[in-house]
Amino acid sequence: MTNMRALIGGSGAPRLVEVPVPTAGPGQVRIRTAAATVNPFDLAVASGKLADYGVARRLDSYGLGFDVAGTVDQIGDGVAFQAGEEVIGLVARLELPTKAQAEYVVVDATAVARAPRGRTAVEAATIPLNALTAWQALDRAGVGPGRTLLVTGAAGAVGGYLVELAALRGARVAAVAGAADEKEARELGAEWFVPRGEDVASAVRALVPGGVDAVVDAAVLGLAALDAVRDGGAFVALSSGVAPVALRGTDVATVLFRADAHQLAEVVRLVEDGRLTLRVADTYPLERAAEAHARLAAGGVRGRLVLVP
Repeated sequence: MTNMRALIGGSGAPRLVEVPVPTAGPGQVRIRTAAATVNPFDLAVASGKLADYGVARRLDSYGLGFDVAGTVDQIGDGVAFQAGEEVIGLVARLELPTKAQAEYVVVDATAVARAPRGRTAVEAATIPLNALTAWQALDRAGVGPGRTLLVTGAAGAVGGYLVELAALRGARVAAVAGAADEKEARELGAEWFVPRGEDVASAVRALVPGGVDAVVDAAVLGLAALDAVRDGGAFVALSSGVAPVALRGTDVATVLFRADAHQLAEVVRLVEDGRLTLRVADTYPLERAAEAHARLAAGGVRGRLVLVP
């Protein structure tokens, strides 16, 4: 096979094109894609606004897709994986001509881990970007045993991982989401729940006198969430350019995803142990990617939309 189908963006809706199959170089693996997710970051890539956000150069097009699950098809020099292994990976670079939403994708071996046993490729594809973002945000916020954490957007794909991973670390979690999502948030490990639309700071401080130790702001509430944090606490934003001013000595930071095979392997172990929940909202073939993008943009999706070549 010399050519493949791949999705690219940069001018609005995703476009399905035919391009040469990429080749794995030193330290890389080529994966035959079984499933690739659609994330909010894909919407930004497809829109062509990456340069406006200052995170990529202005190009005619960009490859789409960060998460991949599939089978190793080709290995470069210095790689421990073997052809035929089922894996998951994170394609973190923004300016590649094609990425995970394609029939084949080349990924650095340092961004790849063995796929979880007993899970489908569609389920496994929901792990890398969202779970690693949550893991790294919790690290930055200093979340550990006995600490109190506020998670905004707790019903979303990243938010669900934030709640569950924080609870697994022994933290006490307050979740903000739509009122209909309370049951799920509590099942994921939230001790307290605040319905979206309430005065978040007042509601949280009524539950946790003095304020929580940290917040991870997946819903981009900004100052409204910062006011729920105790003096000298931590605030982590998950989007570029939206972090609030560090009032009251708060440690404010922005965490964007990065590939980390070791962390990804740790997440896989939690999945295999039944301690981490994978949520699939729906699946679409590559040729219907525009529908998946539009559905995600409309909001209200619980779990992740997954493309299947």
